[in-house]
Amino acid sequence: MGSKTKERKEEKMNEENLREQINELIKDEIQDVINDYVDTVEDQSHGGLGFVRTDDESELKVNISNKEIDKIIKEYKKIKKRERSNISHIKKLGLLDKNGNPL
Repeated sequence: MGSKTKERKEEKMNEENLREQINELIKDEIQDVINDYVDTVEDQSHGGLGFVRTDDESELKVNISNKEIDKIIKEYKKIKKRERSNISHIKKLGLLDKNGNPL
């Protein structure tokens, strides 16, 4: 297998891994919001405010379009590319020019 083919395969695997990580982050964030909502509803039902809890819907399904995931991946790649640039490395070093201004 050629080195270019191997690099493409690794890049595709990295993108798939990144997509999975983004999906997990989104699921975690949604779960946190759901948990907060459930806690709020439970507090209100115990507080005697007259709210009735329904257990009809036992599962929440959320559809996230692949276009949105692709936008996130594209933005992530831009950020990572900027971080790998020479200018970024110079800024991290905190180098100064002859007048004492940051480069």
